[in-house]
Amino acid sequence: MILPAHDASVWDPSLDAAADAVGRGESIVLPTDTVYGIGCDAFDAQAVARMLTAKGRGPQSPPPVLVESAEAAAQLAERLPSVAVALMDAFWPGPLTLVVPAMPSLDWDLGETHGTVALRVPDHATARALLTRTGPLAVTSANLTGEAPATTAQEAERFLGAVCEVILDAGPSPIGTASTVLDATQSPMRLVRVGAITREAIEAIVGPGVLDKAAAA
Repeated sequence: MILPAHDASVWDPSLDAAADAVGRGESIVLPTDTVYGIGCDAFDAQAVARMLTAKGRGPQSPPPVLVESAEAAAQLAERLPSVAVALMDAFWPGPLTLVVPAMPSLDWDLGETHGTVALRVPDHATARALLTRTGPLAVTSANLTGEAPATTAQEAERFLGAVCEVILDAGPSPIGTASTVLDATQSPMRLVRVGAITREAIEAIVGPGVLDKAAAA
């Protein structure tokens, strides 16, 4: 069911419906600044597994976790390297996903993360308003594996409408390109995926030599 969610600054029954669905262990579709995502409670291992299955993935492809703020991200990370903090200050909220060491005490199972977590604060009012209601969400692009990411609610419904009770529609994705993914658990950092933020933009913040010279996957 597609529900309009255009004004996140006021009480919105669409957001409440989405938050209720998450609380029941269901997956939902939500807008972000990059592309539409399918998301669920990051601390509900069964919901995460069902979400990955619906997308056509397994535990070997753990989803990123979206949070409402850098402060919320810090609570999920065991430590944040200084270069990661500099990038958070520069690009959050925004289309940068940072892989960092996860807090070992967290009671969750996102898949085969090897002790890490990929974190992002989206630059989208509807997404962040939802996150304030739900807490951290495990979110991956709202498409079937091998298909182009959905940039509208209607595209997301075509892919995942059968498994998502709530699809929040906030219009076309502002950026329309996936986030850049950067692994900050190693030195030099590894550019896992080039997306909306370029290598040059990252190096402008952290300086040359901080990124691995190898091409992004």
